[in-house]
Amino acid sequence: MKQPGFFDVEERLARLSGLGDQLEAFSRTVDFEVFRPDLELALAYSDGSKGGRPPFDPVLMFKILVIQTLNNLSDERTEYLINDRLSFMRFLGLGLSDRVPDAKTVWLFRERLTQAGAIERLFDRFDATLRNAGYLPMSGQILDATLVAAPKQRNTNTEKADLRAGRIPEDWQDKPSKLSHKDRHARWTLKFTKAKRQDDGTIPSTDLAIPFFGYKSHVSIDRKFRLIRKWKTTDAAASDGARLREGLLDKTNTASSVWADTAYRSKANEDFMDKEGFVSKVHRKKPHLKPMPRHIQKSNAGKSVIRSRVEHVFADQKSQTGLFIRTVGITRATMRIGLANIVYNMRRFLFLERLNASA
Repeated sequence: MKQPGFFDVEERLARLSGLGDQLEAFSRTVDFEVFRPDLELALAYSDGSKGGRPPFDPVLMFKILVIQTLNNLSDERTEYLINDRLSFMRFLGLGLSDRVPDAKTVWLFRERLTQAGAIERLFDRFDATLRNAGYLPMSGQILDATLVAAPKQRNTNTEKADLRAGRIPEDWQDKPSKLSHKDRHARWTLKFTKAKRQDDGTIPSTDLAIPFFGYKSHVSIDRKFRLIRKWKTTDAAASDGARLREGLLDKTNTASSVWADTAYRSKANEDFMDKEGFVSKVHRKKPHLKPMPRHIQKSNAGKSVIRSRVEHVFADQKSQTGLFIRTVGITRATMRIGLANIVYNMRRFLFLERLNASA
């Protein structure tokens, strides 16, 4: 077997380009250098005067988090695949002889950004890039939330009661190793889904309620470009509607209409939107023990055509990037969901740019 030469590698990379390397498209379209100021501010590395091995370039490390999010990889699997895949190395600007960050380095980098609360700034930085490229929030906004699974916790009823009350269970307090593996912020909730048609052709009169453990991702997208503009992470049991008044509405949108499902319909929300200058297009609820009036049915149906667009965002995140919380605690869950939102906007940006180029 002959030793691979420089031109052999170049030929293989050219073939990858011809097959449609998504990471190469990222490199062409997204200017990752815009993240450098926020990364350096969050990391606060020393100037190197004390010696020691210099840290990896922060933009390179952030691009590793993008790879990890795109492919739903663990830190160990990320390290392996960077060493294994030419497309990953090209995206990171690494040669075959260059040093590759190990799994521990990737974990420490992400943890440092997490503790610095940098994910919101990084999201806003890319949002500014989208606006500068002409993708302003337009035509109103759509709100919704989706459940994001986390590893299930096996706790006693007493421990669950303590956690709901915001206390650390007594048995955990003198066991730091156990405490570090217990997620005190994720919660159980019920996920309702439509009952399926039975073998005899009948459909049960009640929907199915499935127990679910984890977190909830709340987003607001603009109607025109379907880009995520505002977002928030909570535990799975948190109310969807109350989040509307907690910074999910984008006042910079060029239109004032707000679409959302019935979970967001409340007097408090309607008053809030009216006071802030928004026009509610939120679905109306069915009257208690009464049939839905015909005109409300037609109104809700018209709203659904627009509101359903937000479902594509969650479907993309879960099918394409396998959105799942591997970590412990809401701070790290916020980092994970924030990265997923940035990567979704990057992928959407690539799509919009290709659309404009072909127009």
